[in-house]
Amino acid sequence: MTKHQKRLSVPKSWPVERKTDVFTVKADAGPHGEDGVPLVVLLRDVLGYVDSKKEARYALSEDAILVNGTPINDEQRPIGMFDIIAFPGREEYYRVFPDEGGRLALTEIDGAAADSRLGKIEKKQHVTGGDVQLTLHDGTNVIVDDEYETNDSIVIDNEDKSIVAHFPYEEGALVTAVRGNHGGKIGEIDDIEVTYGSGSNTVTVSTDDGEFETVEEYVVVIDENFTGGDE
Repeated sequence: MTKHQKRLSVPKSWPVERKTDVFTVKADAGPHGEDGVPLVVLLRDVLGYVDSKKEARYALSEDAILVNGTPINDEQRPIGMFDIIAFPGREEYYRVFPDEGGRLALTEIDGAAADSRLGKIEKKQHVTGGDVQLTLHDGTNVIVDDEYETNDSIVIDNEDKSIVAHFPYEEGALVTAVRGNHGGKIGEIDDIEVTYGSGSNTVTVSTDDGEFETVEEYVVVIDENFTGGDE
């Protein structure tokens, strides 16, 4: 299996130039599915902290880089929406957040905000023993009580994995679009139109510049602190 990824065929969310070179680094298996960006791409192409995979590998061997509070030793580890990347030695902290067009970008945050991360609930099911298991957008599974619903968002503490905040998916909720033509836009839900059958529900979102309509799979409920504007 090839270890390289053609730039022209990378997901639209990847923050790479498509016409500068033929290939870029391929992500290893892990969180976020095919949307996951290899860590080395962010270190090299976005932040400019390394020039090669070799330099990235050295930095990781020194436990200089944390993802969601955990030291990472794989430079091709997939990074995706709402992950927290920390450089304790530099006292620099970033949240992966969708930019205009849904392209992943790094939003600088403070150290306290880097202690937890946001997750969208994509699946809810009862498991053995009567517990409720939530599956988040990045594949993380969390055992909880029954007060959470699909499409809600939760905030997870990076150290003990406890839930520290809960944002319901409902009219009036603050959301960001993460895919589609409106990727990166932030606004409040005006209306949720339920589509019966196999079609997707439609969401109308009000922003400072007007309204837009998209499918509910493309929006994530957030708190105002998660936009990076107040940190």
